[in-house]
Amino acid sequence: DMDGVHMVTAFLGDIIGAITLTGSAVAFGKLQGILDSKPLSLPGKNALNLAMLGAVLTCGGLFLTTGDPQFGVTMLWATAAIGGVLGAHLTASIGGADMPVVITLLNSYSGYALCAEGFMLNNDLITTVGALIGSSGAILSYIMCKAMNRSLTNVIFGGYGTGTGGKAAAVTGTHTETSVPEVVEALSSASRVLIVPGYGLAVANAQHSIAELTKKLKAKGVQVEFGVHPVAGRMPGQLNVLLAEAGVPYDIVYEMEEVNGHMDQYDVVVVMGANDTVNSAALEDPNSVIAGMPVIEVWKAKQVAFCKRSMGVGYTGADNPVFFKPNTVMLL
Repeated sequence: DMDGVHMVTAFLGDIIGAITLTGSAVAFGKLQGILDSKPLSLPGKNALNLAMLGAVLTCGGLFLTTGDPQFGVTMLWATAAIGGVLGAHLTASIGGADMPVVITLLNSYSGYALCAEGFMLNNDLITTVGALIGSSGAILSYIMCKAMNRSLTNVIFGGYGTGTGGKAAAVTGTHTETSVPEVVEALSSASRVLIVPGYGLAVANAQHSIAELTKKLKAKGVQVEFGVHPVAGRMPGQLNVLLAEAGVPYDIVYEMEEVNGHMDQYDVVVVMGANDTVNSAALEDPNSVIAGMPVIEVWKAKQVAFCKRSMGVGYTGADNPVFFKPNTVMLL
């Protein structure tokens, strides 16, 4: 027989673990392109979430009050099943732009589940480790939401791309393509250069090449800096870690707010594999799926060079007007 504390922690570990498992699987599918990165918008999705939450609480109440062990186990299985569907639906309803926040949130959930299991097993080490993981994930989620000008409830129950506003403005125009020699010439003749890395840099493992480019430019007397968006990459701090691994000096890597304040002072901005985090539609189009999201305002520099595989959209599915601005060139 288990006492009340052990039964409560068994239930909490069950529901939190189920939500974390299926939510992580859906997040992985979105980030790997297996699933559509656009948010799933079922009719009455929040009412559906509340109904599943109510069902979970009902199962929990029956588990805690029953005197039949077999029935109690059945309620735990039911809790896990409903919680799994809830976790998958919650994550599927969030768009790709919010995935970095979702990752930190799911990381926090896993810590709380581990903490609950530690209580149930009377294991102080597991409880402590779980509490550390849960609290650090929660703090990081808060920091990420603040950086994106969002609230955590809006991410979970709303999310970019789920608004009910009008249609986003059409992005039209003709882009200007460039070549490697032309970009090299522009960088060599510049006095101040900003490099904005994105997920594409991580996929291409280009951090070492960028570090080598930085050394060569600095040897020519060019002032090189890096601007990293708070949610660049597919997990918080991913680009900072990659740049540090490649030997890029930490004192030339700046946050978004630090570079936006003097963007017009950069002769050339090189965007390496980033898209949504430098999309001007976030500030210029109130009907854009990323409206209100803070971005690195690269279009205010004297010249912008995008290094991308194609003219395709980012994970949010939003077209980027910066591609077609007169001071932008595309190195495809």
